[in-house]
Amino acid sequence: MLDKLSETSKKYANGWLVFVLLAGFLSFNAVILPRQEVKIKSASGGTGPIDLQLFYTPEKVYSMVASYGEEGRAAYRTFELTGDILYPIIYTLFFALAITWLFQRGFPGTSGMHKFNIVPFGAWLFDLFENLGIVAMLSVYPSTPALLAWLSAIFTLVKWLFAGASVLLMLVGLIMAVRNGFKKQT
Repeated sequence: MLDKLSETSKKYANGWLVFVLLAGFLSFNAVILPRQEVKIKSASGGTGPIDLQLFYTPEKVYSMVASYGEEGRAAYRTFELTGDILYPIIYTLFFALAITWLFQRGFPGTSGMHKFNIVPFGAWLFDLFENLGIVAMLSVYPSTPALLAWLSAIFTLVKWLFAGASVLLMLVGLIMAVRNGFKKQT
């Protein structure tokens, strides 16, 4: 299955699609996510979104959930089930196809490095698990199940590890592609 995912990414990795996905990624980061963060902070008196934490304890996350208030929790839950479903799809496809495109220009076609183009899908998977955990915590509050918070915290941390690895892979691909003059390697 992972090999098929890698091969499918190779099939669709072209400059124009990477550019379109980059535009979507930048739009989310420049407009949509900052607006959502402002809404959450205004509803909570300054507490930001859980999604941006690297890691958290049950005490910290439920303190955040409490600070959002009823309306803030409802708005956050709605965003988690809409915009924060679309955003991971966009960034995953952007990173996967950009890594693939760069690696095609940075490494010979027989290189095992090409298989690393699936790393962004790990960020996507754990981002979705994180979103489910956040929605559950927002929904069950004032109940504060510690196991739910710990699972969500682990999902958040693993999401960030995959996201960081994706950025590093893009940088490696960019360096290698520049070194080869952006010529597709055979």
